[in-house]
Amino acid sequence: MSVNFQYVDVDVSETLSAFTEDKLSKLFNRYEFIVGADVFFKKDNNEPEDNKICNIRLSLPGPRLFATSNKKQYEVAVRETISDLERQLKKRKEVYKTH
Repeated sequence: MSVNFQYVDVDVSETLSAFTEDKLSKLFNRYEFIVGADVFFKKDNNEPEDNKICNIRLSLPGPRLFATSNKKQYEVAVRETISDLERQLKKRKEVYKTH
């Protein structure tokens, strides 16, 4: 399992990286076919309210999965993005079961 973090126009945060890695490890344990993840943290200066953006791209056999969310806090954005990815992974796992 490899997790790559990229902070775009945002200061690097070890606590945010650790929080995200902890949440992703639960996905990695549940879905063993995940190869790695790319996590992007951005800040939208044009949006006054929900300007913290979290993008996560999962690498796995077949097409990659991608989810994004923007909230007031990065932690909330991470949780929502991982929730969206988990929904996609459940669908993907059903496809693997049928073959």
